[in-house]
Amino acid sequence: MLHFAIRRILMACLLTLFVSFIAYALIFAAGDPAAALAGQASTAADADRLRHLYGFDRPIIVQYLHWLSGVLRGDFGTSLYFGQPVATLLIDRFAMTARLGCFALILALLIAVPLGVVSGRWPNSLVDRLALLFAVVGQAMPSFWFALLLIILFSVKLSILPASGTASWQGYIMPTMVLGYFATPAIMRLTRSGMISALEADYIRTARAMGLSETRVLFDYALRNAALPIIALASAQFGFMLAGSVVVENVFAIHGAGSLAWESISRADLPTVQALVLCFSLFYVVLTLLADMLNAMLDPRMRSK
Repeated sequence: MLHFAIRRILMACLLTLFVSFIAYALIFAAGDPAAALAGQASTAADADRLRHLYGFDRPIIVQYLHWLSGVLRGDFGTSLYFGQPVATLLIDRFAMTARLGCFALILALLIAVPLGVVSGRWPNSLVDRLALLFAVVGQAMPSFWFALLLIILFSVKLSILPASGTASWQGYIMPTMVLGYFATPAIMRLTRSGMISALEADYIRTARAMGLSETRVLFDYALRNAALPIIALASAQFGFMLAGSVVVENVFAIHGAGSLAWESISRADLPTVQALVLCFSLFYVVLTLLADMLNAMLDPRMRSK
């Protein structure tokens, strides 16, 4: 287990280093950052002055190493639009997004796993078809459209939930429903296919022949083996919720990392955009690493990979 953990951590560190360079270089792939900062009404002299001021006239590898040294110290620079340290903005905004993502993931697991277990136990039944219909609708329906439907129903028609903001706990209900429903179909279908495969295995027939109850067979044996890919998918879905919360946060006027990304991109706030791209990418790397570690603890066969 120790060798497996060391290999995975080293791979995660190398991937993080590569992602950090891509996050920095992507800003220059979109064009001249000095011209973007100067604006359309600027002159060439204005762009040259900004290029020298922010060091854009130096080789990109020199700029990257200077930026990376600051990142390792927790210094992401100063926001060009908000006028405050980017690290402060990230701490304030990511706390809101992480809280919303945790609520949404819990809701998705509470819905998707039981539906997947029931569908896998009785495939092609009425319950299975209804669950698959629920999953197809959730996967096909745009998040912003579902969010607007919830606002019309619960805020405009029934007046029981706030349409925007998170001043109270009620403000988290509709955003959690939108993000959670979007993650539910993939988890539910993976649980279903895993349960179908597990229930056809020899050890399940042996467990039933030993007289074990069907509940114990389903949850102690079948679901435990089907849970390994679910853990990996859930970690990826959680990372997507954090990175893909731009639409939901803007619809519900939530001041999280998603809305910060939209504000920074629309205002060419390059230091903040770079930091957000790096942080969103790091979430995927860290969550994948944690999922691998947990899967290796549950299944010793993975430690040899």
